[in-house]
Amino acid sequence: MDFINKLKAIWDKNNSLLCVGLDPDMPNLPEHLKDGEAPYFNFNKAIIDATAELVCAYKPNSAFYEARGAAGIQELQLTCAYIHENYPDIPVILDFKRGDIGNTNSQYAAFAFDYLGADAVTVQPWQGGEAVQVFLDRKDKGIMILDRTSNTGSGEFQDLLVNDRKLYLQVAQNVRDNWNKNGNCLLVVGATFPQEMAEIRELVGDDMIFLVPGMGAQGGDTGATVKAGLNLAGTGLVINSSRSIIFASSGEDFAEAARQKALGFREEINKYRGQKA
Repeated sequence: MDFINKLKAIWDKNNSLLCVGLDPDMPNLPEHLKDGEAPYFNFNKAIIDATAELVCAYKPNSAFYEARGAAGIQELQLTCAYIHENYPDIPVILDFKRGDIGNTNSQYAAFAFDYLGADAVTVQPWQGGEAVQVFLDRKDKGIMILDRTSNTGSGEFQDLLVNDRKLYLQVAQNVRDNWNKNGNCLLVVGATFPQEMAEIRELVGDDMIFLVPGMGAQGGDTGATVKAGLNLAGTGLVINSSRSIIFASSGEDFAEAARQKALGFREEINKYRGQKA
């Protein structure tokens, strides 16, 4: 099953638009895991087992694993494999925001899709469609293009006017009109900018799905996000939360604490889905 249909199926099965970011960070890990073998994988495994019925996706950010060198990359691969083997209906989004000329991007794509088995990836658009084509050609995978990102300084370039339109709108239109030939493109649109999200939704229509970072620790507002980005089917969003869920507790109860946070967040999202006019 391709990524888009896999995502739509899990939206329905788990009644969830919640994505949990698997971004382990050694100082924040429970003490009893820090000195063990494969601490990141064991941490992730417990989080996954506790939350699998509550999510529509998992999103490991490769930076946290790369920082640990070969051991971290191995734990990232183990994490992706564990999800595919035990929860095959839940897609894995690799957050690595890569972008380079085509022959380099082909190596990034091979790492993400062939080695790790990711169902979707985040990429940056700044070198144009020719460079990102090697990702777009993976028809069964989700290609999530950075558009209006959640960081406070994103407007430095993304708000610049190009042909009397802000750059993030130009990117969204270009993805809609020129890059989405295989129907596998998504946009990364931060929860911290709900007004801009509403503009992008109006521009690209109901079929385009948004990956939404910026919830939880970054301060995105759940109600504003859902109302701005939801499509007419009551879906169209993959709303990510990482730190506020996975680090809900630093004790041995960390997995249960993560479950309770994820459950509350899913229910909060669904409350606003029901209020969408």
